Amino acid sequence: MKIRYIQNGSGDRVIDTDRSKKMVFAFLFYALVTFVIGLLGGIAGLVYLSDSPQAQDWLGVKKLFEKVSLPVIRTEKLVLEESSAVIDAVKKASPSVVSISTTRDVRNFFGQIFQQKGGGTGFIITQDGMIITNKHVVEDTNATYTIFTSDGKDYTAKILARDSVMDLAVIKIDAKGLAVVDLGDSDKVEVGQWVIAIGNALGEFQNSVTVGVISAKERQINAGGGGMTEKLEGMLQTDAAINPGNSGGPLVNLKGQVVGVNTAVAQAENIGFAIPIDSVKNTIEQVKQFGKIKRPYFGVRYIPITKEIARLNNLKVEYGALVVRGNSHTEVAVMPGSPADKAGVEENDIILEIAGERIDENNSLARIIAKRQVGEEVEVKILRSGKEQVLTAVLEEMAE
Repeated sequence: MKIRYIQNGSGDRVIDTDRSKKMVFAFLFYALVTFVIGLLGGIAGLVYLSDSPQAQDWLGVKKLFEKVSLPVIRTEKLVLEESSAVIDAVKKASPSVVSISTTRDVRNFFGQIFQQKGGGTGFIITQDGMIITNKHVVEDTNATYTIFTSDGKDYTAKILARDSVMDLAVIKIDAKGLAVVDLGDSDKVEVGQWVIAIGNALGEFQNSVTVGVISAKERQINAGGGGMTEKLEGMLQTDAAINPGNSGGPLVNLKGQVVGVNTAVAQAENIGFAIPIDSVKNTIEQVKQFGKIKRPYFGVRYIPITKEIARLNNLKVEYGALVVRGNSHTEVAVMPGSPADKAGVEENDIILEIAGERIDENNSLARIIAKRQVGEEVEVKILRSGKEQVLTAVLEEMAE
């Protein structure tokens, strides 16, 4: 195509570019349309050939399509698996969760009597009405305890046993055919695992549900209330909200299995604690068998050894339990006539192991003893005057 020059009024020559630009744009548009049509046609042909064996045979490309598989894009409805699992777990566990109402007659300064009320939670472990809860929920021996089941029925509870070591109690109602919980395996619980707390929140909102994860395991805490404090070991930490009134309720996994007993909440948001259910199973069996909780007793006063204590006292080891007396002359290091005394344990001994379990910051002497049975014979490895010795002790029942 020629470029034509024209004359303007001044006699200068000017190039006519408008026509040339239009031609270039027309060419580019035509090329783009042709490319898009060809691309769409190619895709349509591939899709047709991929679904048509007859066309593949006719064109002789069947072997090619046998080796090449085209991805198929499908739109499916998204299912919130976590939410569904939580709902199923709650449906499974909730019928076995009970609310515990505490009523006590109190006389005020003017001699008037009024009722003081409180609340807690528990869960049913036998069809005839045996229930697990926290000891601090039912620790008042002068109170009356009423149990409300999920179907709205109420029963008067009888206290079967209160644990002297853990914050646990076993109570009983007169009923039959009750729904029972499924006890899980707390040893298999992992940090980050989803869990659900069910309980009588604030003492009035029955079977409230909160969801969270296991934040940590093997926590040691000092829990207390009403002027009493006790040390709890091996606890599960969770960020599932555990409110006043939730105490004694179940902490369940997404299978609806109980993995812990909700027990305490820190004075901070999203920090709650539960007793691992594996620590509770032995208590349940003892109450079923003996009608009470039998706790083994060793009989020493000790200080857990840490790196700092070892350094300050020039000790040769950085673990174990140092047997020491208390602040008064009556607080002896080894209780007279105790299993430890009979085995030959002495003041200033360092107990290194009991029954083959090493004593350290994460595995205290008290915790090791609590896992053993009354009447069980255990080996006690000690360090005395720089030399290791192995003694033998027979654990006895702790007095109530």
